[in-house]
Amino acid sequence: MIDRDQRLPITRQARLLGLARSSVYYRPVDTGEADLKLMAAIDLVHTELPFYGSRRIRGELLGRGFVVGRGHVATLMRRMGISAIAPKRRTSKPAPGHKIYPYLLRGLDITSAGQVWCADVTYLPMARGFCYLVAVMDWASRRVLSWRLSNTLDASFCIEALEEALERYEAPRVFNTDQGAQFTCEGFTSVLAGHGVAISMDGRGRWLDNVFIERLWRSVKHEEVYLKAYENLTEARRELAAYFEFYNRRRRHQGLNDRTPDEVYWSTLRRQPRAA
Repeated sequence: MIDRDQRLPITRQARLLGLARSSVYYRPVDTGEADLKLMAAIDLVHTELPFYGSRRIRGELLGRGFVVGRGHVATLMRRMGISAIAPKRRTSKPAPGHKIYPYLLRGLDITSAGQVWCADVTYLPMARGFCYLVAVMDWASRRVLSWRLSNTLDASFCIEALEEALERYEAPRVFNTDQGAQFTCEGFTSVLAGHGVAISMDGRGRWLDNVFIERLWRSVKHEEVYLKAYENLTEARRELAAYFEFYNRRRRHQGLNDRTPDEVYWSTLRRQPRAA
């Protein structure tokens, strides 16, 4: 909206548009190298010890040679979109005005593919920067149905992943997420409602409500991300595509009686997918 090549002064343009002059002159500052290293270390601690908050994560970092205050750790955790998965007042922060749906999976016998899907977002460190990964997963089989990467935490990449899964497969009966703003926004919930899917959301402080996708993140990071330190989003997309292919087709799960997600998915699916 602001045209810096116009003869009209920028201050006048800002006044006409109702913008604060400070916001016009602001230039985002890239995350520094020191903070990127800290964020990668925080992610490693959080993945290993997800019940640690900023105080105990700081203690771990001090033990690993980082000199950092608790306040800075808390600031970086907010930027990364992570928090301790333990009972407390607020673990997920939906945007004001977003509707929160009840948790529908308690007592539900989930035995077949296509019955319940779930989704979550996680932070991924790279060699030079960071990004966010969202995945849509079938609950019964642990099969990853779709995924997307983004360098911001807006809702668009989550909606894209959801739409891809719904385009390729028949809609589930229930879709479960946490109460994060990406999943409570109208853009996301309206897609589910339009397909007749019942929306379920974890209770505050109840990370076990979506435990299977939390376990997926641990596998993705320890078996793939931490071993490779992607240079950029292009490399991350290529390598993660190969990993999820391996995860679905070849990685056996003890919780699935040593079967792969693909084996469980196709053997228990009661409805046919729209496209394989």
